[in-house]
Amino acid sequence: MKIVRVLLGVVFVGSGLMKLLVPVLGDAFSAQLEQAGLPLRSLSEVAVPIVEIGVGVAMLVGVFTRIASLVTIAIMVVAIYVHVVVDDPAVFPLQPSQPIIPLIVIVLAGLVLWRGGGAWRRG
Repeated sequence: MKIVRVLLGVVFVGSGLMKLLVPVLGDAFSAQLEQAGLPLRSLSEVAVPIVEIGVGVAMLVGVFTRIASLVTIAIMVVAIYVHVVVDDPAVFPLQPSQPIIPLIVIVLAGLVLWRGGGAWRRG
């Protein structure tokens, strides 16, 4: 379980940082939110990457792993919705337009939720 938890942590820290620091990816994320018609787009453009980084750090450190898993699943449910309603593959530059990655992440986060954070966890 430690490997799954750390893998999720790396994915989420990386995803959040890329949305904040790589303009092309930040623009793509903004376009996804806009095309999906999600509310509070301006807030989400900043808040979601920060939450992703926080969840990723929690997973990496091994604290509150079950809570982090629930947040991860919630984020990925919205990501699946975005993948389903947005028809523009250009706004998914590093992933397929089908919700393959969010589904895999939900399964892995579900494992952490069910089994706990594994070795070296603190919560």
